[in-house]
Amino acid sequence: MNLIKLILTLLGLIFGVMLFFWLFGLITSLIWYGFWIAAIAAVGWGGYKLFQKVERKALNAERNTGLGSNVDVNLSWDEYERKYLKK
Repeated sequence: MNLIKLILTLLGLIFGVMLFFWLFGLITSLIWYGFWIAAIAAVGWGGYKLFQKVERKALNAERNTGLGSNVDVNLSWDEYERKYLKK
């Protein structure tokens, strides 16, 4: 009976260590992939912001103009036509 308990204890330890290393490898690989995905996303976001800055400078556009902005909302049609459409 003691031999069976010894064998089962050793098997439990072996499988326990194997399970620990499997979980450790899974967690570290997920962290590693997360790091690289975040690094690529940061480079993409920085490039996008840089592109917007250069585009805004090239088009002489302001940051808060366009649809959805409340710039010149209170203009009448005549004022709008005189200001924008007669250029």
